[in-house]
Amino acid sequence: MTDAEGRPAADWGKRAGVGAYVRVSTKAQSHDLQVDAISRAAAARGDEISHWYAEKRSGKVLDRPKLAELLGDAQKGDIVKLYVFRVDRLTRRGIRDTLSIVEALRSCGCAVTSVSDGFLLDGPAGDVVLAVMAWAAQVEGLATAERISAARETVEAAGGRWGRPRRVDPGTVMQARILVEDGMSLREIAQRLRVPRATLQRALAQKGHYADPPPARV
Repeated sequence: MTDAEGRPAADWGKRAGVGAYVRVSTKAQSHDLQVDAISRAAAARGDEISHWYAEKRSGKVLDRPKLAELLGDAQKGDIVKLYVFRVDRLTRRGIRDTLSIVEALRSCGCAVTSVSDGFLLDGPAGDVVLAVMAWAAQVEGLATAERISAARETVEAAGGRWGRPRRVDPGTVMQARILVEDGMSLREIAQRLRVPRATLQRALAQKGHYADPPPARV
């Protein structure tokens, strides 16, 4: 579970111990799956997570506030072990940056443990395993971008429109305005019309053909 700012609900006190870093790429995504997997894996190893670092930023960017905080805490000796769901949560920028981050943590006496990759990251073969996983993550990211680009070209070549489809047609907007005038709340209207409340609210707020209705109750 996460708090109102998207951080895992846990003990946020800064004390030397075990840390965990979780990352998703967009604000719409949740950290919950990673938090649950890490919590269970740590408990199975007899570890208690005392420092959580969670953010919603692309792994292609190294300048991330929580990653910087993590590295800073490691330098101060606040954490001696770090859990990640997968190594690509640290970065998706390739082998050099992955090894750089992990080595920065190791140099501070902080061991890195991945709970989902299925490989040990310490020992003589640790760097080889890290390099392979970092390369695979980078290739996966490039392949995804290529598939998205190809799909967009196909849709646009066929005369289609790329992007999020319109969720509310003019007829639905007109019906929603009538229900607003009848005193129904925005939540009730959204449920009746089966339209996300935020989407409906934006549609009603737009200046268009229909006269603006009285403010809807949320």
